[in-house]
Amino acid sequence: MAVNWCYGNAAEDTKDTRGWLLGHFIDPTEGVRHSKAVEVKWATHPAGEQRHEWTADDQRTTLLVLIHGEFRVDLTEGSKVLTTQGDYVLWGPGIDHSWEALTDAVVMVVRWPSAT
Repeated sequence: MAVNWCYGNAAEDTKDTRGWLLGHFIDPTEGVRHSKAVEVKWATHPAGEQRHEWTADDQRTTLLVLIHGEFRVDLTEGSKVLTTQGDYVLWGPGIDHSWEALTDAVVMVVRWPSAT
């Protein structure tokens, strides 16, 4: 039976899942971390790292929150540079994105629903 609670360290627990802490792609044996409702990512990006390709017709809602550093999010609707801890960008279905870490940066991403 899957465990209905857990604790840990986001940076450690996401090393083998490309930063994803929660989501439909987490092994169901991980218990409560497996979710079809929401995805949560803890991402550490070195300065200059970027997503070169844009998402294509993503039909989910996404919230990206800056934890540390400077981070640019490019949306089909425009760009926003996050510079202060707690700065965020929130976008809905049909808006595509790309990004670049302007300095060493840590961001948390929440995306829903999880199921593709």
